[in-house]
Amino acid sequence: MLNIADTLHRWCREARPFALATVVGVTGSAPLPVGTSVAVDEDGNAVGSISGGCVEGAVYELCREVLRDRGAPQRAWFGYSDDDAFAVGLTCGGELDVLVQRVDPRDHAHLADALDGRPAAVAQVIDGPGELIGRMLCVDAEGGAPYGSLTGAARRAVSAQARALLRTGRTARTEVGGDAATCPERLSVLVHVAAPRPRMLIFGAVDFAAALSQAGTFLGYRVTVCDARPVFATAARFPDADEVVVDWPHRYLSGTAVDSRTAVCVLTHDAKFDIPLLRRALDLPVGYVGAMGSRRTHDERLRLLREAGVTDEQLARLRSPIGLDLGARTPEETALSIAAEIIAHTNRATGLPLSRTSGPIHPHRQEQEQEQDAEFTAITGLAS
Repeated sequence: MLNIADTLHRWCREARPFALATVVGVTGSAPLPVGTSVAVDEDGNAVGSISGGCVEGAVYELCREVLRDRGAPQRAWFGYSDDDAFAVGLTCGGELDVLVQRVDPRDHAHLADALDGRPAAVAQVIDGPGELIGRMLCVDAEGGAPYGSLTGAARRAVSAQARALLRTGRTARTEVGGDAATCPERLSVLVHVAAPRPRMLIFGAVDFAAALSQAGTFLGYRVTVCDARPVFATAARFPDADEVVVDWPHRYLSGTAVDSRTAVCVLTHDAKFDIPLLRRALDLPVGYVGAMGSRRTHDERLRLLREAGVTDEQLARLRSPIGLDLGARTPEETALSIAAEIIAHTNRATGLPLSRTSGPIHPHRQEQEQEQDAEFTAITGLAS
């Protein structure tokens, strides 16, 4: 549901009932991940997408039906429709399991707070005793008491799992209960995690930075442009950036918060800025480090970094020259090539044209989910 959080937040504040259709299970090459939602209000206004268009019409009608009848939540399954070109289904060959439920903000007042952009997790019961399906529980990152429509042992068990997933920063489906020690009811719960936007740190107040800040914002990053030269590092020159900082790049990077989702883009191609900055960046647990420059600049940069004590293992993380080979020439084209490389790197994809590859379009999703499950187990001591 977090893909439509802004609209749901407004509808909750306006006490506007709506039907919420959420992807609770995915197999194969389904277009969108678990947790993606569509919502329809009582006036027929719709927001969101769960299939890229394949089954939207059928889901819309289910939402209208649930709203009209004020009935219990419904489950719908959509698979491949190749046998009948006019059947409702996914042409991509994937399968979607969808839960559709009515949400009355008067009964779910906690949703407005959970959807207002602060770090929080919303746990949604998707399987278990009939009276519990669709119930929600919210926890925040401040350690406050959970709030929602679950009570007793179920409330305690679900809130523990939700807090654990909030710490990992991921939306996931998990099982809870089924034993006397935690919760007698066996529940399947989808935990929607609202984590802060990932950061894109752009160093160098140049034309390429202006285009890249626009691309980064479009992709959902919180974008910072940093340069030591105040005449160039101005908010007027970078209107799409969330913040513009005047500071020495390596000093700013040493003092700001980063994590494994952070993308560091060095566009200055000036050794006095680049070397201390890259030396610091390659020593941090950030997700992506790229640096602009020609092949000659790259070779000289590697020599200077080695002289500064950077190891070959660290240098292997450096994407330089930055970007994919798209033949880019303009700042906008270059920004697109950089953004494409960041996406491919983040998703462990090849960056090759899909027409030149075979097999599933999303072959890495299962591997990523397995690694996330291992991280969850390491943090909680529980299997997700």
